[in-house]
Amino acid sequence: MNRFLEHSNIVDVIRGHARATPQQDAVTLVPDPARPAGAQSLSYSRLDAEARRIAAWLQERADPGDRVLLLYAPGLNFAAAFVACLYAGMIAVPAPLPGQHPHQQRRIARIAGDAGVAALLTDSANLEAVREWARDQQVGAIACVASDDAALGEVDAWRMPEVSRATLALLQYTSGSTGAPKGVMISHDNLLHNADSLCRAYGLGPETRFGGWIPLFHDMGLMGLLLPALFLGSTCILTTPNTFLKRPHLWLRMIADFRIAFTAAPNFAYDLCLQRIDDAQVAGLDLSHWRHAANGSELVQARTISAFVERFAPLGLRADVICPCYGMAETTLFVSGSGARVAPVCSVDADLLERHRFMPSAQGARSVVSCGVVHDLDVLIVAPETREVAGAGVVGEIWLRGVSVAQGYWRHAEASARDFGACTVDGQGGYFRTGDLGVLHGGELYVTGRHKEMMIVHGRNLYPQDIERAVRAEHAELASGAGAVFTVTAPHEEVVVTHELRGQWCESVLPALARGIKATVMASAGVRVSAVVLLRPGGVLRTTSGKIQRGTMRTAFLQQSLTPMYEDVDAHLQALRHAEPVAGSVA
Repeated sequence: MNRFLEHSNIVDVIRGHARATPQQDAVTLVPDPARPAGAQSLSYSRLDAEARRIAAWLQERADPGDRVLLLYAPGLNFAAAFVACLYAGMIAVPAPLPGQHPHQQRRIARIAGDAGVAALLTDSANLEAVREWARDQQVGAIACVASDDAALGEVDAWRMPEVSRATLALLQYTSGSTGAPKGVMISHDNLLHNADSLCRAYGLGPETRFGGWIPLFHDMGLMGLLLPALFLGSTCILTTPNTFLKRPHLWLRMIADFRIAFTAAPNFAYDLCLQRIDDAQVAGLDLSHWRHAANGSELVQARTISAFVERFAPLGLRADVICPCYGMAETTLFVSGSGARVAPVCSVDADLLERHRFMPSAQGARSVVSCGVVHDLDVLIVAPETREVAGAGVVGEIWLRGVSVAQGYWRHAEASARDFGACTVDGQGGYFRTGDLGVLHGGELYVTGRHKEMMIVHGRNLYPQDIERAVRAEHAELASGAGAVFTVTAPHEEVVVTHELRGQWCESVLPALARGIKATVMASAGVRVSAVVLLRPGGVLRTTSGKIQRGTMRTAFLQQSLTPMYEDVDAHLQALRHAEPVAGSVA
């Protein structure tokens, strides 16, 4: 047990560090890791003072339990504002800046409306744009201010709120990849216990330096990097998502220069490093102190792990650094993972896996990576339709129960009862239904896909990730882009392949590439493709953590709101797209 669990709330934890180690850096922002001298930091004493100043302003204008929307560029201001919400006894609602695209702006407006926010905090650089968004989206008459304005609030006016372990700290809105965004209700107790599970699983302590580029409004950035560091009294070093996406080698440089021991990212980030980093960019880096690179948020690929380790071993990277893990906002974040080891990879019979059987096999095999041991949670594998507990070797839906499981969805009683109050046919109750498919094998959790994304074609259960992987492996033109495969009912299930295509291409070659993709899918999966849509980079929609939004892509395909470089769509499917509009909008 970590010492921060001795406290009854998070306010006492952070204030304790401000008294014990006031000059210790709590959060550091490195805007450009190529120029580390430009880093900016908040010490624990400064973080405490900033949080009290902002909290005092909030306490004058809102009540305990009110929701506060946080819209920030990556940086120190978010950390101070988030802690200020806790200091005020209010509920933080982190969200991305509205952005330029209408669907992004509408989504943040839906979050603000669903949460019923009483105030909106942002930074000075984005204040005018946020106010304009609020007016355009008719968010409502709420206070909208820049928290980095030194004239905002008085430190000495702050008063300690009545907070306990049960007090709600956060509404973590889901990415909306499978529907309208819902606010996951996370308490002080949830946050403290989940951070303790994460730290014990990986052996992390006050000496561990955390860091990465995942945005702090996302659960992996907030609960996986920032908060564990703050609870331990350690330091979290951050750079921006754009810095990583444009120059991925700077992530590794930051890890080396700032001696970061723990970081986290989705699988695609490790792939991007393999595709975009050359030897000159990382020459001379020492990665020998890097201990844990959590790989989660999307299905972990065995080939990515092995290739990443092989590629960067000459820089001192240890073979056991990449740690596959599993988690989600509804469990506060962390569910399973194991550090200081090479993750087991199980080769299973691909045909049996289609029939939900997990059978190790060297023939016709698919490689599935272990996501480690489940920590501090009860786990069941359950047949999603019958609610029967699955037997050994049977793939089913992952159900979880324990202190880290959140309190439900804000103002969504029906969805909360359905997802957070699940009961098996034999009476085991109080479980959260993850919607993910997996199996327990050898005491470890293997995640195989998502129940809602499973494609049933001609009676066969197909994983979209398998088809996406197959077309990338066969067609070099697609290797560095993202793809989304899904089915459309027209009236039978028809397979649609959408994929990004990078570089400059003559239009005359695109029809042949589309035909090749169809042939690859037929050869690898034995199903016919009714539509191929080739998109420019960024055309495949992702969540903030990099998950492919297959449900949203299906809606966009049917509504013809994608902007293809080229598409080959069967006539009967094209007729369906020209029929009545599909309910819903791209989120």
